[in-house]
Amino acid sequence: MTSTLEPADLADTPIRQLSDDEFAARYGCDRFTASVLRNRLDYVVEHMSTGFMREAFSPIIRDWYDFACTISGPAEQDYPMAVVSNSLMVFLGTMGDAVRNAVVEYGPDKLKPGDVLICNDPYRGGRHVNDVAFIRPVFHDGRIVAFVNMCAHQLDMGGTVPGGFSATKRNVFENGLVIPPMLLWSEGEPVRGTFSLIFDNTRWGGMLLPDFKSIFQQLNLGEELIRGNIERYGVDAFLGTLTYACDSSAERMREAIARVPDGDYHGSALIDADGLDDSLEYRVRVTLHKRGQHIEVDLSRTDEQARTCINCGVLDAKTSVGVALTMLLDPKVPFTSGTWRNIDLVTAPGTIVSSLPPDGGIMMFWEASGAVVSAIFDALNPVLGARGVAGDYGSTNTHNASGLTDDGRFWTSATQCGGEHGPWGATAAGDGDSYTVLFTLNNLDPATETIEHDSPVVVLRKEHAIDTGGPGTHRGGAANLKDALWFTAAQQYLSPFRTKEPSGVGAHGGRPGPNGAMWLFPSPDGERRMIGTAAEAYRDSVPVAGVLDPETKALDPENGSYHYFAQEPVWQTAPNTVLRCLTNGGGGWGDPFARAPEAVLRDVRNEYVSIAGAARDYGVVVVGDPRRDPEGLRIDEAATAALRER
Repeated sequence: MTSTLEPADLADTPIRQLSDDEFAARYGCDRFTASVLRNRLDYVVEHMSTGFMREAFSPIIRDWYDFACTISGPAEQDYPMAVVSNSLMVFLGTMGDAVRNAVVEYGPDKLKPGDVLICNDPYRGGRHVNDVAFIRPVFHDGRIVAFVNMCAHQLDMGGTVPGGFSATKRNVFENGLVIPPMLLWSEGEPVRGTFSLIFDNTRWGGMLLPDFKSIFQQLNLGEELIRGNIERYGVDAFLGTLTYACDSSAERMREAIARVPDGDYHGSALIDADGLDDSLEYRVRVTLHKRGQHIEVDLSRTDEQARTCINCGVLDAKTSVGVALTMLLDPKVPFTSGTWRNIDLVTAPGTIVSSLPPDGGIMMFWEASGAVVSAIFDALNPVLGARGVAGDYGSTNTHNASGLTDDGRFWTSATQCGGEHGPWGATAAGDGDSYTVLFTLNNLDPATETIEHDSPVVVLRKEHAIDTGGPGTHRGGAANLKDALWFTAAQQYLSPFRTKEPSGVGAHGGRPGPNGAMWLFPSPDGERRMIGTAAEAYRDSVPVAGVLDPETKALDPENGSYHYFAQEPVWQTAPNTVLRCLTNGGGGWGDPFARAPEAVLRDVRNEYVSIAGAARDYGVVVVGDPRRDPEGLRIDEAATAALRER
């Protein structure tokens, strides 16, 4: 299928070249008013976000920022998504289509003031079933002039796995409750049947209910603020500003695309296996056809959809295309429907990035869609040269666990104790950040105190691992090493999907970041203990995923054996088991031997790089003891010059 989001008249004069009269004729107001109104609408979605964060009960919203707010235009404008919050990218990219598809299917003529329409079907609106879209029409003089929207992750939406995060579910029927477009509130009154449908199928209705109420109030607030802006500036200026916002994005992206040399560029990224067995790998393959101001992103050679729910839908793939091209070509492009106007997306039906129901299903969608970003980076970095951006850690290595406390209370922990956060790659501007989230996400990192308060766990270790940033003139971000000690028996669902080959691709001569892995350390005597990081410490581990030495079970990407993450569909762990997750490293930018020796010395002092790694990867000879005398470290300049010469 081929998708172009909005038609564009490329013969139109660029916005900056419009006269004042031409601008007013196109957008229904002057430039100053459009700029002011655009910023005021940004305030609307940020105000809603702040209120929701303050009131949220579910930890995945409260601690992870797992939601987004948008404003879309009316049907006569083809529902453009013109304003987005500073929040979750995988939600923002799909919300324009989600709103259009839900409203068109339900029928815009049936909507009334005070209605809230919901839908969570991944095939109608992207994402997965836990991510529910809430859509509220905004009326002016009896007609719909906008939609104010929120998408928020619900802690559980039924299915065979508490919380939903699992790669082992086989089809949409195991995945969870699917809600077609239907009203949750009708003219301001709750629809009892819809509430009952949801809470009869979910495990934690007590946390979902107050979040639903808060979402309703934030939508009320958003509508009130939008109506206030319409009253102040007029409906023509408001509607024109929505068009202006999308046109601005389209124009800036069009100019960014034009700077890329014409040509056909190929890239790929690997997902190790699905949740059924390790007999199949899944490779995302992309060909970018760049001509003039247009680019076609062809994913049709991507492998067929997985047999378990690690797939994503075509709308998620479209989101990742927008994220990748924005980051590589112009990070200042505003993320609106206009972002994709000069981008065509080509997919074949039924691939891992264009899944079709019922088999396979969509749950861990950000993993497959994140691989789309990696594949585009792989394709474009060679042609972008110094403008290239190195890759990130690739997989969130998502952890989901549940069990009973000693007094019999049920507990759950989701997306807190795996490798959900990790490094980015380096750029021409500097080293990669060592602790953030995937390029397609924008989450917060839950506080350790919150994690330990809500679940029977202690986070023993959360640190940067040495020698794990991709070498370069600018170093990739370091991998994150996290140890979590679980006090009670637990059912653990572990999903590290990209440990076979580096996800942190290099840029402009930089080297990739190394791969990570995941292990369980049972307690043979039931005692609680710390686990070391030397190779010998892994002998008593149970490998979950990674390419590991068969004897020591330590990382060995060159000669090791692959361990399959779902060899146990549910990892049943005894009390006082330690879960260790090591993420992949971020890619490096530029020739490593061009890195300033003083920067390498600083990395050794801060234990981003070992003394051996400084010599091996950067040709810098550092003398001293970084543990016992970090301030006494020095560079052997003569030995460094000789080593770099060799």
